[in-house]
Amino acid sequence: MSSWLKKKLNSLELYTIDVILSRREDAVSAVYGAFLQALSWLFSGIAQTRFWLYRHRILHDQPLGCLVVVVGNLTVGGTGKTPVVEKFARALQERGRKVAILSRGYKSKAPPFWKKWWFALTHKEEPPPRIVSDGERVLLDSEQAGDEPYMLARNLPGVIVLVDKNRVKAGAFAIKRFGCDTLVLDDGFQYLPLKGRLNLLLVDKTNPFGNGHLLPRGILREPIKHLRRASYVFLTKSNGQRDAELEAVIQKYNPGVDVIECAHRPQYLQRFGSAPGDPGGREPLVWLKGRRVVAFSGIATPESFEKFLRDLGALVMARERFLDHYRYTEEDLNDLSQLAKREGAECLVTTEKDAVRIAETHSWPLPLYYLRLEIDIIRGAANFDEAVGRICFPQSDSRAPAG
Repeated sequence: MSSWLKKKLNSLELYTIDVILSRREDAVSAVYGAFLQALSWLFSGIAQTRFWLYRHRILHDQPLGCLVVVVGNLTVGGTGKTPVVEKFARALQERGRKVAILSRGYKSKAPPFWKKWWFALTHKEEPPPRIVSDGERVLLDSEQAGDEPYMLARNLPGVIVLVDKNRVKAGAFAIKRFGCDTLVLDDGFQYLPLKGRLNLLLVDKTNPFGNGHLLPRGILREPIKHLRRASYVFLTKSNGQRDAELEAVIQKYNPGVDVIECAHRPQYLQRFGSAPGDPGGREPLVWLKGRRVVAFSGIATPESFEKFLRDLGALVMARERFLDHYRYTEEDLNDLSQLAKREGAECLVTTEKDAVRIAETHSWPLPLYYLRLEIDIIRGAANFDEAVGRICFPQSDSRAPAG
């Protein structure tokens, strides 16, 4: 794809986001919004028909004889799903489960056409899923694996991470090749061919359902009433204050469901280029206080990242926002360095998710750090333990402690 076409597509995507969020009120935006609404009605009809076919067993999900935990959301992007998947997979692993994470590898680089053609010509079976981690080594980079699978593989030694659009095939592969007994389906709430024993639904407390419309007029992948499909609801990005209105909506569609409230907490700054978690490349959060920084990110909700920096006392001299999953070029990185120099910054700061999309060979005239976040359960911690206990001890009382 040419750089000109790439910029035009990026501009169209940003314009579409502005229309969805009602940031534009001109006549052209109104017409475009009406067009998106028509597409939204079509998308809604297709989505609900698909759910109806599975619900009435016209289309069938495939059991694998293995525990399957689904982590997902009703909306696109920005719910903080990856840290929850990481926390849950680690908890399962610590309780003796052999865990595999199955991901579709959103925006990962597919194998070249000739390689797929040659495999089809020389093999009768389908190609195997891509192995991001075999539990001992990380075998693919973020471009080949996708941002989230690569991050999970890097942060979870001992956990298998596989990428394939066909998660049934990937799950069967994990069981046969690695002897896995627990599958965590990353971003799998809409993946119906593989039925989960537990459906963990994430809802972003700062923007639960967008404008209430389905794609592409809004951010919903399926109607709000499908909250009823959740085994547990995780309210993410909480500030600790109860939201009675949101909780009433959840209880309306899923009476009695357990709600687990959590916050994404900054842990430390990691120097870009150092090994993840290496204490030698780590700075405490207080290091940011009063320090002049340039912030940049390509995530769904950059506002939350920038707020973290300001709350920690950083002086944000400038900030640059890119599209979610944006893959940085040398030109982008040089421009950011020049911006930091002009603004008199002492360093640059980005997100962990962005850091995996930056070439480690790039030379930075100023230090670059990424902010490490982890999930902190602030309400319903017992429910989280119970969820893990149900998976680890399926024959025991579901209310028994997981330890």
